[in-house]
Amino acid sequence: MLAAMPPVPTPKPAPGAPRVRERGDACPGALRLHSADDGHLARLRLPAGRLTARQVGVLADAAEALGDGRISVTSRGNAELRGLADGCGAELAALLAEAGLLPSATHERVRNIVASPAAGLDGLGAADVQLWARELDERLCAAPWAAALSGRFLFVLDDGRGDVTGLGGDVTLVAVDPRTALLHLGGRAVRVAAADAPRAALAAARVFLSAARASGTGAWRVRELPEDAGLDVRDVRDVRDVRDVRDGRDAREALVAEEVPEPVLPQGPPPAPGPLGPAALHVLAPLGRLTAAQLRALLPADEVRLTPWRGAVVIGAGPDRTSALDAAGLITRPDSPWVGVSACTGRPGCAKSLADVRADAVPGRPGLPVHYSGCERRCGHPHSDWVDVLAAPGGGYLVDGAPVPRTDLAPAVTTARTAPRTTR
Repeated sequence: MLAAMPPVPTPKPAPGAPRVRERGDACPGALRLHSADDGHLARLRLPAGRLTARQVGVLADAAEALGDGRISVTSRGNAELRGLADGCGAELAALLAEAGLLPSATHERVRNIVASPAAGLDGLGAADVQLWARELDERLCAAPWAAALSGRFLFVLDDGRGDVTGLGGDVTLVAVDPRTALLHLGGRAVRVAAADAPRAALAAARVFLSAARASGTGAWRVRELPEDAGLDVRDVRDVRDVRDVRDGRDAREALVAEEVPEPVLPQGPPPAPGPLGPAALHVLAPLGRLTAAQLRALLPADEVRLTPWRGAVVIGAGPDRTSALDAAGLITRPDSPWVGVSACTGRPGCAKSLADVRADAVPGRPGLPVHYSGCERRCGHPHSDWVDVLAAPGGGYLVDGAPVPRTDLAPAVTTARTAPRTTR
């Protein structure tokens, strides 16, 4: 039986001191379940959000048979099952493994790979980074040392349009053209050949682990390293023992990596709900949750990619599928008042929440993203500028810090989403 892991308090550093992690992170996984007020929670890492049609059906079946009948889509395009009963861990693991969703029991929590979901579909990207994601995942699972990465460490692969560069990646790859990529780590970047991009990303993760060990802080993320940690993206050129999973040989040759002065990450919007090229549709899940029936409504499909914007790209679906997906309760149009509206779990699933934020969330005119949080942790909030709707003690909410009664949320949120503002 797989035991549920209790939450681990995060130690707070002294003012001006680097954060020190005295233990590994407690992020849930598919094999390490988290205990919540509504049952156990499993978080399934899906590199680049990719699911085959069969895997979509398996997740829907697992949600109904073992959980609360829903799938939560995370801000990294991963999937969460909630409301899991005691003692179901072994059955869940067997279902996922049989469907090919658990290629490595030792590495399942570190397979955090986000890639531009529209890559290869609409002709706008410089390279199909979805292919990079698959190779990086293979290399990651084949490297024993990579199991030491935190379950929060994130690889971001952007096809040049800038839609995922703002997601706070620890290692970020950006396609420049079909032959070239920029590898970003710790505010610096090197230029590498596109064919070497996945190997370079994995080498950068090893550079981070070396710096984290040398610093003695036990850092989980790049941003937690002290300034004098010695993290240098140029060191990827010296990482020569990363297993080459394509031909079974050690990659003895050094990477060719040319430093780029003053690198700038491209910034672009996420794809709007609707068609992506001639044979794909992008839909959003209301408040980031899909019922099992809604998940099955994505089928038939050649492939489904869950997105960091809590939606799904359905490959093999043309515009004629829009009406059916709309009827299933999915967000299919860019002018929907629910576009950009997200919420944490809230009551009754989370003991820390002060309100049922999903029930209180309101739609509004499109504008800035808005996120409803039940407590000050603000789980799952967007990474860019956003409207902060926080449950307040004693009832009501704070909208960007201003007290608002629950009954007045709609006009207050609409004003905050559309009013001029400075970036946080």
